[in-house]
Amino acid sequence: MAVFAVVLAFPAAGVTKQQAGTLNMIAWEGYLQPQWVTPFEKSSGCTVHPKYAGSSDEMVTLMRSGGGGQYDMVSASGDASLRLIYGKDVQAVDPSKVPDFKNFGKTFQSPPNNTVGGKHYGISLQWGPNTLMYNTKKVTPAPTSWGAIYDAKYKGKVTVPDNPIQIADAALYLMKTQPSLGIKDPYELNPAQFAATLTLLKRQKPLIKKYWATAGQEITMFKNGDALLGASWPYQTNTLIAAKAPVKDLVPKEGATGWLDTWMVSAKTKNLDCAYKWLSWVSTPKVQAQQAIYFGETPVNSKACAIMDKLSKGSCAQYHANAPLKYFKQIYFWKTPIAACGNGQKNCLDYTKWQQAWTNLKG
Repeated sequence: MAVFAVVLAFPAAGVTKQQAGTLNMIAWEGYLQPQWVTPFEKSSGCTVHPKYAGSSDEMVTLMRSGGGGQYDMVSASGDASLRLIYGKDVQAVDPSKVPDFKNFGKTFQSPPNNTVGGKHYGISLQWGPNTLMYNTKKVTPAPTSWGAIYDAKYKGKVTVPDNPIQIADAALYLMKTQPSLGIKDPYELNPAQFAATLTLLKRQKPLIKKYWATAGQEITMFKNGDALLGASWPYQTNTLIAAKAPVKDLVPKEGATGWLDTWMVSAKTKNLDCAYKWLSWVSTPKVQAQQAIYFGETPVNSKACAIMDKLSKGSCAQYHANAPLKYFKQIYFWKTPIAACGNGQKNCLDYTKWQQAWTNLKG
C-alpha cells in the first residue's frame, strides 16, 4: 500500500530561501529513512518529500502522472528503469558529478538496466539476489537447483513473488536445463521461448500455496509452516533466522535473477541541483552502509563494507558486499523486457505481454 509522508518543510539553518530546493521522490518504503535523509537536508538545504510506492508498475505510473512533472526522482528497480528510459520519463545524468561513482563495483557503473547507448540514466544504488529459501527440517536433502520449486512432492508448500518479472526466473531455469530452447537472456524471450516458459509456470501453479506480494507475507508463511520453500530475498531469510526459524537460502546451480535499483532523475525536474546533491549523498559509503543494513540488501559502493561491519558485525559478508566477481556473474539482474532482442531480432515479448500472461496465469 502506498504511503505519503512529508519531512522538514523549511530550509535548513544557514541556508537562504534562494539556495533551498525541493525533491519530490518516489521510493520503495525504507529507502528514505530519517537517519540519512535528515542529515542530507541539513547539509544541502534541499527538502525531501517522499512518496512510497508498492510496485514497479506503480512507480512508472506515478512518474508519468501530472504530465510527468510532479516528481523529481525515483528509486527504480530494473523491471521499471528501461520503461522510464524509453518512455523519455527520465534524463541522462553525468556520473562525474557523483564523487563516489569511482568507488562503485565495475558491474554497477554501467549496467544494462540503467545505461543505454553509453548514457547513464541514473546512478546504481543497492542490489540483491532472488534466492531459493527452504525449511531445513522439512526439505531434505537440501536443494541445489531451482527444480525444487517445480517438484510435485512439495505441492501446496511452494511460494514465489506475485510479479510478472517472476517469469524470468522460470526462463532462467529453462535456459540452463533445456538449452535446445536457445534462451540466451531470461528477459529476452521470443514467442516459442515465452510459450515454453509459461508451460512450466502453469505446471507449477498447483504447487503454489500463495504468490506473495510482500516480504512479510512470505515470512509469515514460513513461520507457520504454510510454505516450505520458495523464491525469496536475503531479507526474509535473515528475518526468519533472527526469529529462530529453521531456514536457509542459496543461489542455486542455475544462477539467480536479482534486482539492482537506480536513483533516476525526472526529465522534467526543476530541481536538478538538489537531485545531483542527493545522488552524491546516497552514494557515499556511510549512507550506502546505513541503507544496506536497514533494508537488507547490498551496497554498490565497495567502500561501504567496512562501515557495515562497524554498524552491524558480519553484515558485509552476510549481504555479499565483499563477494568475488564470480558471485555477481551468476546474478541476472532485472531489466524491462522489450521487443528488441539482444540478437538483433525484434520478436521478443515486451513487458505488457509479460503482465498479461502473469495475470492470466494467476486466473
